[in-house]
Amino acid sequence: MATNRVSPKKGKVVDIPTVPTVGTATAVSVESATVSYTAATQGGPATTFTAISTPGSVTASGSSSPITVTGLTGGTSYTFAVRGNGVTGNSEYSSSSNSITAITGVSVNFLVIGGGGGAGQGGNGCGGGGAGGYRNSMSGETSGRGSSAESPISVAKSTNYTVTVGAGGSSNANGSSSIFSSITSLGGGAGGIGDNGGATGQGKTGGAGGGGSSYSSSNSSGGAGTTAQGYDGGEGRSNQREGGGGGGAGAAGGIGGITYKVAGAGGAGLSSSITGTAVTRGGGGGGSSYDVGTGGAGGSGGGAAGTSGATNGSSGTANTGGGGGGSNNISGSGGSGVVILRYLTSQGTITIGSGLTGSTATDGSYKVTTITAGTGNVSWA
Repeated sequence: MATNRVSPKKGKVVDIPTVPTVGTATAVSVESATVSYTAATQGGPATTFTAISTPGSVTASGSSSPITVTGLTGGTSYTFAVRGNGVTGNSEYSSSSNSITAITGVSVNFLVIGGGGGAGQGGNGCGGGGAGGYRNSMSGETSGRGSSAESPISVAKSTNYTVTVGAGGSSNANGSSSIFSSITSLGGGAGGIGDNGGATGQGKTGGAGGGGSSYSSSNSSGGAGTTAQGYDGGEGRSNQREGGGGGGAGAAGGIGGITYKVAGAGGAGLSSSITGTAVTRGGGGGGSSYDVGTGGAGGSGGGAAGTSGATNGSSGTANTGGGGGGSNNISGSGGSGVVILRYLTSQGTITIGSGLTGSTATDGSYKVTTITAGTGNVSWA
């Protein structure tokens, strides 16, 4: 039944919400649960409902069933009660739900880098390949394009999480994306093709953008990078027939021909100590130069240098997401990406599933798992 009370302002009796009927509590993800309920049909109307845990008095509110309660402690058993909230007041809490045990999680720091883009191939002044997207959760470090580090991911034990290590793109092709759980780092953009104006000479978009190419009568823009992953590629210039450098995780690609007869350098990568040692990854590839010029330098962090003349271009360094170096002959491919995971040894033991190539090392009280190729699942026990 409804509970009545007197309004002191209006001097009349009003109804507050009637106690709802609690339903089923379910542990649904790391340190969270859902609580279902049925609203009462009598009494004053409830506009929202609040669930409260025992122990801990952790609360959450919502306007429809079920209510999701977060901030529980993994491994602890909980019951929940629900009350109705209305403009006339709040009901009492319901009886207790069934008991659930909150799922224990593992806090995982990650560095996920997509495969680097291949450099442009065909004609003079090709653009360098852009670096693969760079996403990082290590405190005090950054993600690509000057973005703050992201939050670590909490994973549930005995649950599979998808991992894909992106391959580097071949000449004129973007790299492939790398994935860990909900984190996707895009493949780097390919460099623009030389001696082609308009859209075909522009660098492609990607994690970091590919460098633009030169053309006898026009410049070509670099490809756009992606927010929180990588910078834009550099412009290719026609006056000296110099390709632009591919964008890196830490800097934009250089513009071709800013220095006389020198192609644009690849953008710099970023350093991370996720393995316990500082390593720079995610450099853009250098653009290529006309026969009498100088190829652009590769960006620090695995970006390959561009060349001039008929010399073949070099490929980005494997497992750095480095962009390929441009060439007027055969341009370089992007370097493959990488997925690196760091977590406390005390929290769990990882299993690397079939289809993945990787290894686990110890860094003090942490384990570091580096996955260098493939697609599959990882889980913790």
